Amino acid sequence: MPSDDPKTGPNNDFGMPKNVFGFLPIELSGAAVAAGLPRFRAEQVRGWLYDKLVNDLAKMSNLGAYDRIAFSQQFDFVPGELVREQHSTDGTFKTLIQWKRPTWPEPALTECVVIPDGDRYTACLSSQVGCPVGCKFCASGLLGLKGNLEAGEIVYQLFLLNQMLAPKSARITNIVFMGMGEPMANYANVMKAIRIIHDPQCFDMGARRITVSTVGVPAKIRDMAGEELSLNLALSLHAPNEPLRRELIPWASHFALQDILDACRYYFDQTGREITLEYILLHDVNDRPEHARELANVCRTIRANVNLIRYNEVESLPFLRPKSDSVQEFQSILRDAGVNVHVRKSRGRDIDAACGQLRRKAQQELIQLGKA
Repeated sequence: MPSDDPKTGPNNDFGMPKNVFGFLPIELSGAAVAAGLPRFRAEQVRGWLYDKLVNDLAKMSNLGAYDRIAFSQQFDFVPGELVREQHSTDGTFKTLIQWKRPTWPEPALTECVVIPDGDRYTACLSSQVGCPVGCKFCASGLLGLKGNLEAGEIVYQLFLLNQMLAPKSARITNIVFMGMGEPMANYANVMKAIRIIHDPQCFDMGARRITVSTVGVPAKIRDMAGEELSLNLALSLHAPNEPLRRELIPWASHFALQDILDACRYYFDQTGREITLEYILLHDVNDRPEHARELANVCRTIRANVNLIRYNEVESLPFLRPKSDSVQEFQSILRDAGVNVHVRKSRGRDIDAACGQLRRKAQQELIQLGKA
């Protein structure tokens, strides 16, 4: 498993400005004072970033010329570039961000997705560039893992999405770490980002509006139970038994399913937060009635609800979207067994809906141009 403590965080000095979005309020105030600036200047900058969604120093009207120069020398306010957008007819939109951190191999691209539902706007954030898990049905890991996102790069995704929603007088209301990457393989940065997002002086998002989705790293699940945050935990299960799960998710061979479920039970005992089991239905692979009955048996051992997700096809991969009658039968078997189960509404089908597709397409275009 890759290290979750990359040497590129805000406390490391490469002679470059540090990502301003990677600092908790107390840290940003301390860094400003260390740079010879008054503490209240950091508070003013936070107001522009998180309240007004302004990251252009030239527009921060209550900062003097000297303060702007000093902040620009110490902090990077634009750590990534929005290089592509896709908008669906159902209101879903997907973005592609290219990160400009000097230590990244080029090009470092990640996706974000926003799913609107009335006044609710859910953002699907990435935690890594690429993915180490290698799910056989997913586009995210096809090009391998390039590295971990810093906490500030994770927070910046949310900042950009909020900027995009600002013309509608809307903001992201919920986030899920269900984009590119395995959050538990970048645990330190993900938790730091969550604390910044959760902080009342930053985005002030309630912990119960934040979901961390994982294929299962027992030790990190137990660590998260001790964070004293009421975060939602989602387990990407995708198979009701160990052999099929390891076939679909090669990385699952690192951790026994029973150990993962034990850790999830521990998480519920410590936090009182019911676990969500995410299950992508693949035609004639894991969507048969016998799979549903096996999954029902798993659910009897844990306080959980089940989200069934219809597969979005990925070009060059052999998996197919399940048939509607198979989905209905699968759901009915679970409901008859007393399982709280829902079929997630398919969104963004007219754009690159599957995770990693937009990034993969852009990466292939760059390869053809000789830029990657």
